[in-house]
Amino acid sequence: VIGHSKYQESQRIAIFLSMPDEIQTEEIIKDIFKQGKECFIPRYKPHSNHMDMLKLSSAEDISSLTLTSWNILQPSDDDSAREEALAGGGLDLIFMPGLGFDKKGNRLGRGKGYYDTYLGRCMKHPSGKPYTIALAFREQICESVPVTENDVQVDEILYDDC
Repeated sequence: VIGHSKYQESQRIAIFLSMPDEIQTEEIIKDIFKQGKECFIPRYKPHSNHMDMLKLSSAEDISSLTLTSWNILQPSDDDSAREEALAGGGLDLIFMPGLGFDKKGNRLGRGKGYYDTYLGRCMKHPSGKPYTIALAFREQICESVPVTENDVQVDEILYDDC
């Protein structure tokens, strides 16, 4: 990931905070700050498909986040001091989680449509749709995953192919 050309040329990057069954992103987040890039993380609104990408001030800032009912760390609802990516300069790159992927770039998420809805909002932003990279384990790559007309394909899937 660190040597990937899209990562190297991106300044404003959104990345998920890993759940135990996902690719761990902590080292990537540390590198984003080490390289002087801007880091944004998801804040999901429960009982909806709305998600914002809010700015982290440092890798250590993660320890100040609250745990949701899904066991995901995210900024609290009353944390209004953080920049939302689309209220500012948009995003250059989004690293995306998922449960399964196929080689056509289709992604199976957790069923709420948060990322697909957010990417729809990105497409309306002046900076346009950011490049999307899914981070996966080789075991998550399938022949095909179910999709609907609302699903947005990822640009690239990175997985360990050894």
